[in-house]
Amino acid sequence: MRNGAIEVAPGRYRETFGRYFEDFNVGDVYEHRPGRTISETDNTWFSLLTMNQHPAHCDAEYASKTEFGKCLVASPLTVAIMTGQSVSDVSQKAVANLGWKEIRLLKPVFAGDTIYSETEVLEKRESDKRPQQGIVTIKTVGKNQHGDVVCDFVRIMLIWKRGFGPGDD
Repeated sequence: MRNGAIEVAPGRYRETFGRYFEDFNVGDVYEHRPGRTISETDNTWFSLLTMNQHPAHCDAEYASKTEFGKCLVASPLTVAIMTGQSVSDVSQKAVANLGWKEIRLLKPVFAGDTIYSETEVLEKRESDKRPQQGIVTIKTVGKNQHGDVVCDFVRIMLIWKRGFGPGDD
């Protein structure tokens, strides 16, 4: 048996995912892999899906005249990728996301950039109203392939305690 799997019957294993409330320790940092290289198509589709029609994201001629000289990746796509990279590790056992705050966009992201994310546990506490759950506050940092921090944010999540979640059968 490998770490990350449980034996559910003799010779039969089920992959586990995420962390229970008890598994979070303030100060721990989790590196999320694999990285994600963003393509021009990703940026175009995301801009179309979200109706973000700013020409800096989808009009190469317009973007060529900006200080960046080329199309920028839409910043909500960067946030979405970073969040997605962290889900299997920090929020796959979440009941709910309670909010994001302090989203900072620190460097531009372009098609062809690869984003790597890591998450630090900032705080955790028991839920006052839900004894089977706890509240965990994390900070996720996204870096490009050069190690430059491109974005960071704080996220608050309501997390199941061991033995109480819908996947604990």
